[in-house]
Amino acid sequence: MTGSREIMLSRVRTALGPAVEAPEVPRTYNQAGAMGAGDDATTLELFCGRVADYRATVKRLRDDQLPDALAAACAHRGVRRVAIPAAAPAWVVDGVELVRDEPPLSHRRLDELDGVLSGCALAIAETGTIVLDGVGASGRRALTLVPDYHLCVVRSEDIVASVPDGIAALEQVAAMGRPITFISGPSATVDIELVRVEGVHGPRTLDVFVVESVKPHSTGE
Repeated sequence: MTGSREIMLSRVRTALGPAVEAPEVPRTYNQAGAMGAGDDATTLELFCGRVADYRATVKRLRDDQLPDALAAACAHRGVRRVAIPAAAPAWVVDGVELVRDEPPLSHRRLDELDGVLSGCALAIAETGTIVLDGVGASGRRALTLVPDYHLCVVRSEDIVASVPDGIAALEQVAAMGRPITFISGPSATVDIELVRVEGVHGPRTLDVFVVESVKPHSTGE
């Protein structure tokens, strides 16, 4: 049996011929900073455009316009009660009850609410991705996965240009073992018949509010 096996393998090796030398693969990957420093008009435009491509609603506004924009979005969708992270900023939304996640809300309670309002750790312009790191304004992971509607506040200064920039910025978060969630539009998947289904792995509706920072004017001497 062993002799027959060796004869067969020898014939296979002969048929295949000498081993092909593997070519050198160029490792010219984009690195952090390759698309610029971010926090500029180009980065902001790119992020908003990519977010809109994912069937999410994106609004650009000033900080003082945020309360009215949040209230208008909730009124438009008939939302009356939304969850917010335990460490959320002092958001105010007229006509909407903000239910703080403290102590942590049960999955059943989260499912009974109309939505969730959160901030984010950072956002990536290149892919229109929002990144949550499980603490602060991001809130714990379940908070933004169970409700069917997600309102997310993104500060323009937290938008980085590229994926490598985002990965570099998250290095410490990853080292601490905190959960990191990448959101590119509303939750969606496609079955074997190419039928798009939304809301399977998270909120089916995503409204993004990009708050543009006001930069001080430089004065010449």
